[in-house]
Formats: sequence, C-alpha cells, structure tokens
Amino acid sequence: MKNQITNALSDFFFEYETPRQVLVRNRRVGVVCRLIQLGVLAYIIGWVFIYEKGYQSTDTAVSSVFTKMKGVGYTSVNGSERVWDVADYVFPSQGDSSFVVMTNYIITEGQKMGKCPELHGKHNCSSNADCEGGSFKRQMTGVCVSDTKTCEVLAWCPVEDDHNIPDPPMLMSAENYTLFIKNSVTFPLFGVSRSNLVEGIDAKYISKCLHDPDEAPLCPIFRLGDIVKLSGFNFETIARVGGAIGIVVDWTCNFDVDVKHCKPKYFFHGLYGNPAETDKARASVGYNFRYAKHYLEDSAQKRTLLKVFGIRFDIIVQSLARKFDIIPTLTAIGSGVGIFGVATVVCDLVLLYLLPKREFYKNMKFKYTDTHVQHDSESLGLETGDYYTLEANARQVPGTGQSNDPDSEACSTETEVSKK
Repeated sequence: MKNQITNALSDFFFEYETPRQVLVRNRRVGVVCRLIQLGVLAYIIGWVFIYEKGYQSTDTAVSSVFTKMKGVGYTSVNGSERVWDVADYVFPSQGDSSFVVMTNYIITEGQKMGKCPELHGKHNCSSNADCEGGSFKRQMTGVCVSDTKTCEVLAWCPVEDDHNIPDPPMLMSAENYTLFIKNSVTFPLFGVSRSNLVEGIDAKYISKCLHDPDEAPLCPIFRLGDIVKLSGFNFETIARVGGAIGIVVDWTCNFDVDVKHCKPKYFFHGLYGNPAETDKARASVGYNFRYAKHYLEDSAQKRTLLKVFGIRFDIIVQSLARKFDIIPTLTAIGSGVGIFGVATVVCDLVLLYLLPKREFYKNMKFKYTDTHVQHDSESLGLETGDYYTLEANARQVPGTGQSNDPDSEACSTETEVSKK
C-alpha cells in the first residue's frame, strides 16, 4: 500500500503527459489548415492589434467647455436704427457649451396688460357666445369685438402678430460673428490634462487666426458663416427660421507617443434646419423662442416682446485615449491562440468524415482498449505490457516478421501503401 502511494505521488510530480499527434500527409487538408491559420493570423494582427489596438488600455476624458462670442449687428426698421451686441443676441450669456445666436426676430413694442381684440383669423366670432372663457389658449373676456369680428382677450396688448417672418433675416450680419471655444480635458487613468490651446497657440496667434480645416485646423476661433457652411447648411436659409448645429471636439489620442501629439479635431454637423427638406407642411420648422424686456412708463408696467429665431450651437466633446498595457496584450494573444484551434477542428472533421480514407485515419487517430485485456492479463498473472507483447507475437504473420495488429505502425503503413 505504501509503495502504491509512493508510486502514485512520484508519477504525479515527476511525469509529464502530452497528447499523441498524428502527422497526416494530405495536400487538400494541409492547404485548408494553412488557409484557416493564415486567416486567423490576419485577424489577430490586422483587426485585433492594428485596427482595434488590442494591446492598449483605454480611457475617456472629463471635459469642460467655455465659449465667447464677438461681433456687432445692425438693423434699420421703418427708419429706426439699432445696434445689437453680444448681450442682445446670445442666449444664455454665460458662455455655456450650448447657446443660441439670434439671426431673425419679430418685435412687439409697448405692450401692457389690458383687454384687446385677438388677431384676425384667430378666434373669430359672430356673437359673445363664441367667446366663452376657457375655450381657448388665451384668457377670453366673453366679448366679441364687432370691428374685428374676433374675441376680446385679457393679455399683453397689442397682441403679437407673428404671421409674417422677415425675409431676408434681420441679422444677416451674424454670418461674420466669431466664436471662441476653450476646451480642457483630463484623462484620469493616465493622469494627462490637455487644452485645445495646444503648443504654438498663444495670444499672438489667436489674435490673428481664423479656423480653417486645411490652413488653420487648430485655431479655436470660428466664423459663424464658416461653421454653417461646413455643416452643410445655407446661412440665409437657416438664419430665417433658425436651426441647430453640432460642433464636435474630438480628442483621439495615443499616449504611446509624446503627449504633445494629442491635439483636438473639429467637426460640424447640421442637426435640424436642413434647407434640402422642401416639405413646407412640416410642423415646427426651425428653432425659435420668445423673451421679454420689462420696463415702467408713467408708473405703468410695459414690455417689449421679441420672438427670436436663431441658430442653436451644441458643443460636444468626444474622447478616447489609448496606451500600452500588458494585461490587454496578453488577453488578446491568448484569445488569438485559442482561435487557432478552429483549424484543428475543421481539419479533423474533413479527415474523419469526408475523405475516402476516413476509416484509416480513424485507426491512426484513436486507440481502442477493451476491458477484457485487463482481466485476461490478471488471470494469467502477467503485467498488461507483457500481455500485449504476447498478443502481438501471436498476431505476427509467419515468415514475414510483421504484425497483423491493425493498430501497429507497420500495419498502418502497409495498409496506406496498399490503398495507394
């Protein structure tokens, strides 16, 4: 018992088991195997390592965006001249990453709280019964004004008339406004912080530059007309009824090289307000909102109401940084080595089930052991190895010195030669 335990432990610690391999000389199977392996190798090198950068770890940035508009607009309506500066045409005025630049408007001046008739075409009436309170969006007084044949409302009077949108837009000068974008990003995993004011972008350069995708791709100052053009829109069309444009600041960085090569790229996308859409019946075309400026006149509260049509700009920061890491590298290599097993599986299926010599290949690949061998060797008092030796000698062909055992290498070789 002690010897058996000792032998078992010795076999466990000091012996190495390796699977048996059979070398098959078959051109078709060999070509199939190499083609599959070549495809797997191309996938690992081309897709996993070169395209997907499987040897690198990744991180996304924490970002902050600050904006500033510059430019002055001028309008002259019915002889009334007006200058519009940043405080008048940018909403909100805090320099957020999402803001609206006014390009057109409808102004209603001198409104005060009172009772006045609704606009012609809205809430028409023939008697007071047609103007019952609560029937419409406005607060009705229940009176039908005979002069206009519209209902009387309690509202800021006179009511706004927004039927006719100015064309051309009132603030076409907005095309020459400039937008300054200041963006900072931090990649926490790699401990790297960058700004779009990269090396070489100093105060002197900024005072003279204007962004151009080819000539000045790193300049952070953009002309609004150029932004609209690069987004695929026409400025006059989108300025009339408003729209939205997305400005994407892309930080795709490889920190296996010097950090100074991590620089932003700018892309422009028209979100809505596309002039190519010719369906005039579409609902809610463009972008607009209202705001009011309140004041006192002769102790009476009044306001100036503006319906603003403008271009909404959304600045979107997208980022992806990469750097070499041993863990994803080993993971990618390990998964690739595992995929190589596909070639073995496919070739085994071809050998064992499709080729004419499949029975021969089965005999070469598999060894069959019957349980009666163990019982017969024990009954004769022989070791299993001695029993196999006696059995092989018994199967030997007289006068040839060769075995009749189909599992022996000599017999297998002979069978293969004979089949050829």
